[in-house]
Amino acid sequence: MMRAIYILPVIFVILVAVLSSLFIVDERKKALVLQFGDVKQVKEVAGLGFKVPFIQDVVYYEDRILGLQTAPIEVTLLSDRRLVVDAFARWRITDVVAFRQAVGGGGEDRAQVLLNNILTQAIPEVLGNATQDRVLSQDRNALMNQILTIAKREGAALGVDVIDVRLTRTDLPEQNLAATFARMRAEREREAADEIARGGEAAQRVRASADREVVELTSDARRQADVVRGEADAERNRILAEAYGLDPEFFAFTRSLLAYETALKGGNSSIVLNPDSTFFDYLGSDTAPVSGEVPAPAPAPAPAPAP
Repeated sequence: MMRAIYILPVIFVILVAVLSSLFIVDERKKALVLQFGDVKQVKEVAGLGFKVPFIQDVVYYEDRILGLQTAPIEVTLLSDRRLVVDAFARWRITDVVAFRQAVGGGGEDRAQVLLNNILTQAIPEVLGNATQDRVLSQDRNALMNQILTIAKREGAALGVDVIDVRLTRTDLPEQNLAATFARMRAEREREAADEIARGGEAAQRVRASADREVVELTSDARRQADVVRGEADAERNRILAEAYGLDPEFFAFTRSLLAYETALKGGNSSIVLNPDSTFFDYLGSDTAPVSGEVPAPAPAPAPAPAP
């Protein structure tokens, strides 16, 4: 019984020692076994690991890709224009021993601070040699690749690999926004005025061309109408001449009737003619006078009786 009392604490201590010597590395982690601050073992493969209990400690680090959003900073471009820029980077721990030496006990949080400082220095260095059009355009991959190259070089000393860097914000400072917007508005208004002027000029040319074409078409149509009308009049006169040539007396008769119709219309005008005039030849006789014969004078009226 007394032996069992002494054996149980020994078993308990042995069990605690065995459990303390075991550690498990998750597939998303990397592990370092430290002894009094010195690295004794690197465990980068997921699974079960062993360490000296009570003397060695295990520190875990992320094996996944991590993200970093930099703080906004003002940079001066090659054209002395200022922009507010920030970036987003993706990085991963590649050398846990160098990483431990660089960040100490700060871990990933300390690495984020150091990488942010690296990018804060790399962004002005690269953008300071670029123009505003190049920075604000969609095709700025070359600038981001230059920043990435610097971040990779500096990050290698930390035991990390910077996978990608992207500029997420490129805005003007608040104090410059109003002036910039006013200038952009003036430029757009000037372009609009130019477009309106060019449109008005083009419209004027179109209207002038249309008016000229109308005049030409109208003149040509009138000329063709005059030609057709002249040909029609000539044909009419030819037909009339042929018809009147068949019976000259009938021609004279119809001409007289047309003259009577025109002259004897009712109205306020008066015509004084000699009754013996040849104008009344067809009114005094039902036949036409012989050529050269003077119509007989009409009988004189009887005198009125005395009162």
